[in-house]
Amino acid sequence: MKRLLLLFVFLLSCVSVFAQKEEYSIIVKDIETLEPIQNATVIIMKTQQILLSNEEGKVTFMLTGGSNIQVSETNYENLTVRWTSLNGAQKFVIYLKSKNNKLDEVVLSKESPEKILQKLVNNSIKKISTSHRQKVYVREFFMLDNQYTYYNDGLVNFQFDKNNNATTLLVEQNRSYGLLEADISSDLKGYNLNNIMENYLNFKYLDPLLDSKSKKAYDFTIKGHSTNKDYYVMSVIPLDKAKEAIDNFEIIYDPLKKLIVEFTISVTPASLDKIEEKTKEGEKNMTKSFVNVAYRLNGDDYYLLNSNEEIGYTLVQKEKSKNIQVRNCFVTTGFNKQNFTYDEGDVFKEKSLFNKKNKILTNYWDISGFTATDQEKAIIASLEFKL
Repeated sequence: MKRLLLLFVFLLSCVSVFAQKEEYSIIVKDIETLEPIQNATVIIMKTQQILLSNEEGKVTFMLTGGSNIQVSETNYENLTVRWTSLNGAQKFVIYLKSKNNKLDEVVLSKESPEKILQKLVNNSIKKISTSHRQKVYVREFFMLDNQYTYYNDGLVNFQFDKNNNATTLLVEQNRSYGLLEADISSDLKGYNLNNIMENYLNFKYLDPLLDSKSKKAYDFTIKGHSTNKDYYVMSVIPLDKAKEAIDNFEIIYDPLKKLIVEFTISVTPASLDKIEEKTKEGEKNMTKSFVNVAYRLNGDDYYLLNSNEEIGYTLVQKEKSKNIQVRNCFVTTGFNKQNFTYDEGDVFKEKSLFNKKNKILTNYWDISGFTATDQEKAIIASLEFKL
């Protein structure tokens, strides 16, 4: 009997060893140029975890056993890779083939671009506004006078309730390194976690183009997507005579499903030159502004996939002005239509993870959707060392 019991314990320990999670890395590259592909979506089919490749084309994840891998990017053909073909390697390269359709001709339509955009926004809001929860990896780099002085990241759960059009936010894990000066007020530290997701879901960034007077300030053009025959691209550029309009917009959309796939908002140096410089203490002069937001349609599910925002400005002060730059990143690593339960005391109501007590349970930053590049790891390590 004792032998049988010992054998059972031995077998159980063997199972637990073999069932342990292992770390894997994937590099996504262009099959022709062999260059890494940034912002490729990698789905681990077994766990449905969503990953996004960084500038090095790299994603990292933890997995028990094996799983097929699904890889997609707007400009490339989708690819599903069987786990058996990867030979169980913990580091491997996946190559994507460019669609290379060259379909960037101007699209003619009976409707004005302004009306098309209005319909796109309305339909996208209607499609995305279902009760759901998203696990999102968020991170923020902060620079003061061209020196990195602060960094934070975290795993955050957003629960969207369509009945009251509001988001509940719970912080699962987080870490913060570095320091910010006392005179840099909290509203200058980047995004507001308690409204940014609602802005993404309501497409608030496109509001300036939905104004009835927008056609007097912007030039609208619609073309076929240069590599993807299923998408159109709407370019919106401020007219020279427009005094307040400075943003360039590019909106990629599906003309059949009438859904926005991605939008980019940027400010050119020429547009910045149009702005009168502010000189009063406490005022801000913009030096850089960039927003890129992508959405994913998976069956009936339509939701935010990722976002990148960069803003730079000079803060006017009595003695010496300060140059401030903030870079934010959101990556959805899990989507579910089931609500989570929570205690009201667990709800996070602050604007940023800044100064929130570190809560580190796992090395979530390595395996939570977006792997830091070697350069970013060096920045984070230098700030951690300063503490």
